[in-house]
Amino acid sequence: MIKNIHERVLPGAAGPLIDRLTELWPPQWGQLKFDRPFGVGADGGHGPIRYSCTAFEPGRRVEFTFAPVMGLNGTHTFVADGNVLRHTLVGTPRLGTRLRWALVIRWLHDACLEDLLDNAERELGREPARPSRWSPWVRLVRRIVVPKAPAQQVNG
Repeated sequence: MIKNIHERVLPGAAGPLIDRLTELWPPQWGQLKFDRPFGVGADGGHGPIRYSCTAFEPGRRVEFTFAPVMGLNGTHTFVADGNVLRHTLVGTPRLGTRLRWALVIRWLHDACLEDLLDNAERELGREPARPSRWSPWVRLVRRIVVPKAPAQQVNG
């Protein structure tokens, strides 16, 4: 089983940001798009990552369940708790996905989430004390896996 958590203490209420995730999504990770506004049944994702909204409490929580073709049976959830924004991914991967997670996906996922949390912090008026920086491994994997991604701006 995979359990991966990212959270950030923000300089203001995290709740309103839950409803604005598509606006805060870092563009260098592919546009976050859904077939309709957040709500149970909305289908979408970013890049090749596909999921459906399976729970939504405006200003509090949104949960997505991975599409069966993703090789991961599980969810990822954003929760606002006061001034804390938390993302939790929980899932059981198939064998091939387990290896891809360990070598590639985890590193890209972690970098993407930290970029998103940086954007959330900036949206509330504070520059992150330690902005996310992509590791050499993330930069290399992105060059191989995402050859047509927009140029890296913030993380240079």
